[in-house]
Amino acid sequence: MAQKRPPATVDALIVGAGFAGLYMLHCLQARGFSAHVIELADDVGGVWHWNRYPGARCDVPSLEYSYSFSDDLEQEWQWTEHYAGQAEILSYLRHVASRFDLRKDISFSTTVLAATFDESVQRWTVTTDRGDTISAQHCVMATGSLSATRLPDLPGIADFAGEIYHTGAWPHHDVAFSGKRVGIIGTGSSGVQAIPMVARAAGNLTVFQRTPNFVVPAHNGPIAADRRKDWQQNFRDYRARAKQVGTLYEFSATPAFAVSDDVRTSEYRRRWDKGGVNFMHAFSDLMTDRKANETAAAFVRDRIGEIVHDPLVAEQLCPRDYPIGTKRICVGSQYYETYNRDNVTLVNLRETPVTQISVDAISTGAATYPIDVLICATGYDALTGALARIDITGCEGERLADKWAAGPRNYLGLMSAGFPNLFIVTGPGSPSVLVNMVVGIEHHVEWIANCLTDLRDRAAASIVPLPQDEDGWVRHVNDEADKTLFPLANSWYLGANIPGKPRVFLPFVGGIGRYRAICDEAAQSGYAGFAIAPQKPRKDA
Repeated sequence: MAQKRPPATVDALIVGAGFAGLYMLHCLQARGFSAHVIELADDVGGVWHWNRYPGARCDVPSLEYSYSFSDDLEQEWQWTEHYAGQAEILSYLRHVASRFDLRKDISFSTTVLAATFDESVQRWTVTTDRGDTISAQHCVMATGSLSATRLPDLPGIADFAGEIYHTGAWPHHDVAFSGKRVGIIGTGSSGVQAIPMVARAAGNLTVFQRTPNFVVPAHNGPIAADRRKDWQQNFRDYRARAKQVGTLYEFSATPAFAVSDDVRTSEYRRRWDKGGVNFMHAFSDLMTDRKANETAAAFVRDRIGEIVHDPLVAEQLCPRDYPIGTKRICVGSQYYETYNRDNVTLVNLRETPVTQISVDAISTGAATYPIDVLICATGYDALTGALARIDITGCEGERLADKWAAGPRNYLGLMSAGFPNLFIVTGPGSPSVLVNMVVGIEHHVEWIANCLTDLRDRAAASIVPLPQDEDGWVRHVNDEADKTLFPLANSWYLGANIPGKPRVFLPFVGGIGRYRAICDEAAQSGYAGFAIAPQKPRKDA
């Protein structure tokens, strides 16, 4: 089937057809803008199109990890599980694309190569790998916070002759593990989800762990009938609250040491038995007080010791050099139990790093492990990686990659000075990955759509942040992070998983409610912190 080619001229060009791109397209069309989406994949879905690895699912409750803009959509789609799996989320996004007739304005299997701002006409020129050239007044980068995959930089990995997969770019065909020797590198969120599933199917599984992660149980299951009924009757109230807090956890106002040891342990146990990231909200100061945080970390380490039979393996699975929650907390199903299986081996790469990957094995300083299949659960170049793959050039020939070489610089996480009419959805400088992504996406999309409408109403050509306000926002993002324990971990929140990437805390930790208020205040004040340029008179006028 021939792929749809983009129009030569549009009001807004959107890059990406995941949660953000689909809603951005829908919002702009509803406001009478001509808009078009360019998407690398052959269908909608974004990260859920690619993340097809065994066990892939969301760690935000499915009733919340969904759009809130349509009451009819809210009522008609019936989620089956508390935490939806990849296939169900992808089906949901495909349903949304069909229900709102969005595919007619999407070019699939197309890669955006470059976007260049022409100051003389105040428009962007966008080129693709299919030879398209599109002129757009506005560009919206809905490229995803976690979409730019990376393979580990290990000696000899290019020589490996067996099957090799990345969890973030999983093939669409079934992958057979039966009887095979499988190695998996990485024990972050995708590794934690994949390891139990692969272990059940493989002949043997060797897990190469660089940094142990804290994993809380999911206790996933079907959505109870009374929970579904309550949501459908009260979803407007739930959605309104989510706009202020992100995900509807049980937020505590009590500091950890304001209660006795027994009460504190009992609360951790209650939340552990309930499951999910809700565990991290047991007390109000877990992310700001190191001693309080250690009480939660010690509780999880105790659970690891109870679950894993071999005390040496249990100890290797216990994180001890960073506070719990400062790396993305993992939600798993039977993760620690998997290390009790006879066909699973844990290799501690801190003690014995990989020295060489050969055609059929991985060698460390202590042993050689023959493998037929290598799975890289090694994550993403988060928040900035997808943008860095596009050659974006703004005013006076400045490249975004050069401007961000020492760390991303933007205002409100939405726009970058020197790049007029270029909007970023849930990128650095916004709450993005620290809240329910769909809540953050909907706020950004609606703010951008309202901004474009305001610009049209006042016959403006462009909007761009002022450098001094951008500088102030960058300082504010870093100041907010420094009030927390987040900077104490070498996490992908700081780009620490990418060799050579500047160590800058990327998301805004001040909360989605505060963030919304700041963005809304900027818009309501006539876009304080931005410069708005009028349309230039036409030369033939």
